[in-house]
Amino acid sequence: MSSNERYMHVRKELQKERMILLLLAVLLLAASILSITVGRYAIPLDRILVLLRRAVTGTLQDGDRAEATVLFVIRIPRILLAILVGAALAISGAAYQGLFQNPMVSPDILGVSSGASVGAALGLLLGLSSGWVHVLAFLFGTGAVFFVVVLARTIGKGNTRILIMVLAGSVISSIFSSFTSLMKYVADTDEQLPAITFWLMGSFTKSGNYKNVFIMLAVALAGTAPLLMMRWNINAMSFGEQEAQALGVNVRRTRGIIIFCSTLLTASSVCICGTIGWVGLIMPHITRFLVGPNYRGLLPASMLMGGLFLLVVDNVSRVIIPGELPIGILTSLLGAPLFIYLLFRGRKEWT
Repeated sequence: MSSNERYMHVRKELQKERMILLLLAVLLLAASILSITVGRYAIPLDRILVLLRRAVTGTLQDGDRAEATVLFVIRIPRILLAILVGAALAISGAAYQGLFQNPMVSPDILGVSSGASVGAALGLLLGLSSGWVHVLAFLFGTGAVFFVVVLARTIGKGNTRILIMVLAGSVISSIFSSFTSLMKYVADTDEQLPAITFWLMGSFTKSGNYKNVFIMLAVALAGTAPLLMMRWNINAMSFGEQEAQALGVNVRRTRGIIIFCSTLLTASSVCICGTIGWVGLIMPHITRFLVGPNYRGLLPASMLMGGLFLLVVDNVSRVIIPGELPIGILTSLLGAPLFIYLLFRGRKEWT
């Protein structure tokens, strides 16, 4: 292939990535607008525009109070939080899949979700406020990952550290899952056990407020910015540590930044809205079919795809039954069959 042909090929790939990113952004915007109108208390789009205009001009009337509360206090922050959490989980999964060179990796591979579940269950068991429940969930989630990394550095040597890290993550996840089951066993069956069970299934019902939106936005900016700036390094890491070192990548520093940022994003998502599975596993898969394995476009596209997916699933959870179905149930019901389909579709490339 001549230099001119190579240049044209790269240019076409860039154009394809930009078109897909633009399409995903438009779909996310359309889904967000539709989400504002969807719910048990339906609000037509023209009515929403009137409420927005009156809110901006400060001319809300007494008859607007109920709809304004639903729109500005409940629905908009919940939509924003769903997008941020979906984007955070998706980019974490994509980064981990590059780090561990395995498309089967999810953001909780190092035990962050299991650790956060123990922290949340402990807080609910002790009757602490929601703020302290979130703090405990975050501390236990990050603590689990820290313990896994320390074990890998202590036991593993050279190229075995990645393998030891994965095995240690599985062991730590199993231990923390046992502690969660123990706390569910000793919890009061009238109040504590339902609260723990509901939290473990994941939901935006109680967490959809502007405080959590601002917290998640700050975390998302702090966690995604380094990953986006290290897209070339993640590309190199996906070929193996030796190849990355040969390309001039500081493997130890890059691995540490990826683990830190992904843990920060995942732990924050779990501590705010509970355990939501499959998003960080299947969204990078789908995105990889669209834009290819290059992390230059894969990371931003995964963020858009994750936000879009979780927003759509949250809409379904709000309207599928008279009450509300926990979102973690729906992500599992939709994610598992979709992942099986992706496995069948990609089997020729993996065999």
